[in-house]
Amino acid sequence: MNIGLAVHRNAIRNPNSEALFGDEPLSYEELDKKSNQIAHYLLSLGYEKGDRVAVLLPNRSEIIELIAGISKAALVYVGLNFRLGMSELEQIFDNCDPVLVITDSEHLDQVSALPNIEDTPVRNVETKEWNTNLGFSSDELPAVVDAITPDDDFCIVYTSGTTGRPKGVLFDHRRVLQHATVACIEYEIEQKSRYLIQIPHNSSVNITIVPCLTVGASISFRDSRNFNPIEFANQVERDNVTHSFLVPTQLMRLLEKLPSASNEKLKSLTTLGYGSSPISPERLKELISRFGSIFNQLYGMAEIASIGTILRKEDHDLGLTSKPKLLASCGQPSLAVNVRVVNENGNTVEDGERGEVIFSGPHVMKGYFRDIERTEEVLINGWMHSGDIAEVDKNGFIYIVDRKKNLIIRGGLNIAPTEIENVIYRHEAVLEVSVVGVPDPEWGEGIVAVVALKDGFDVSVEEIKAFCAQSELTSIKVPERIEIWEDLPKNAVGKIAKNEIRSVFWGSGRQV
Repeated sequence: MNIGLAVHRNAIRNPNSEALFGDEPLSYEELDKKSNQIAHYLLSLGYEKGDRVAVLLPNRSEIIELIAGISKAALVYVGLNFRLGMSELEQIFDNCDPVLVITDSEHLDQVSALPNIEDTPVRNVETKEWNTNLGFSSDELPAVVDAITPDDDFCIVYTSGTTGRPKGVLFDHRRVLQHATVACIEYEIEQKSRYLIQIPHNSSVNITIVPCLTVGASISFRDSRNFNPIEFANQVERDNVTHSFLVPTQLMRLLEKLPSASNEKLKSLTTLGYGSSPISPERLKELISRFGSIFNQLYGMAEIASIGTILRKEDHDLGLTSKPKLLASCGQPSLAVNVRVVNENGNTVEDGERGEVIFSGPHVMKGYFRDIERTEEVLINGWMHSGDIAEVDKNGFIYIVDRKKNLIIRGGLNIAPTEIENVIYRHEAVLEVSVVGVPDPEWGEGIVAVVALKDGFDVSVEEIKAFCAQSELTSIKVPERIEIWEDLPKNAVGKIAKNEIRSVFWGSGRQV
């Protein structure tokens, strides 16, 4: 079985079922034929099994046609985020060496500016030439599809590069389809589901796109460049959306910008997933109170195709009533995934002790593309080492403390920024916060909190510092310095870019 064949079978079973809904609807029969044309066109260019095709596009309808078409040609889909910097794109291109780049008019200059790009063909999906080439291509299923094995490579997902040069996470068809099965069960995705995709396609290919294509669900893409809560809610209502996935920053915008009178616009949503960065229990309570029992938290990483643990809807409900601590958890291991929390010797920690989260299972990555050294650093005896520090309770619920690299070492004490961030998030004026360690000649590292305020609020640094001092934080964990910024920087997938904030202080030699 492979991704292209899954699309073809859905076209046979439910030809008129919508693969795409919204302004540019597309049936599964139409998707099958269009992706067949793309596959035949790519094969006519002489590309061979395993060659990489880079797709530098915003979220748009052609994405699922390209994913299916590239797959049917036995090629490897490399989705790229157009928000990546030129140096990151250059590193990615050097690593994956694509045989073709597919883009649009808006991003053609960005592609053309890459060094040595003149040696790589570039195609624009908005040109007459592209459509003419597809029009002359057969819409029959390519024969090569039957020769694609589950162990053939399907896609490379590049990490966001917040910790150095981007890493190309390689998956074959087997791993992605096994993950799709887990995602459909855990997120209750079925043929009648209507999934609104807000996050970039390069991040959502394994989380949402492939699961939907596998089960025959319907997809619609929103522009990931600008999250507008009002427009998001309007589309959910208009198109009877059942599923979506947002990052915490977008959920905060939803709370702040969507009037309470518009809550009803989201009533068709049965599942709203979230993940990729921490969210405070206080904000989570607000979300559940406003929008109901629709939330599933995902915790994982690109290297395991995304899903490692799930905090399910019923867990959120318990968090509002009898078990409030659950709202600080990232849930229990998802189906087909083994999760352990281990100490430095690789032994499983006792309940309540801290250690590193590691994963094993059928959808752990094959490895980092053309990077054996970094693969061997994290993939040890079949276990993917996350770099996240966590605790686990007697019921198997995991509580993330922080990333290893984010821990602040102050006077020999390891301090987790998320503990401080969760306290600051309780302040009614705070929209976003990031806590980082900065140089301190006496203590080694000091603590700085950078805060963005909600619209209409005016609060001083002294008030926030006093709020922290009056909380459960011990004095050594209260930030010595607090700065209020208009907005916090985000990386290409919408996470708060802690490395950029940290560089402001470390790079300039600023101290507390």
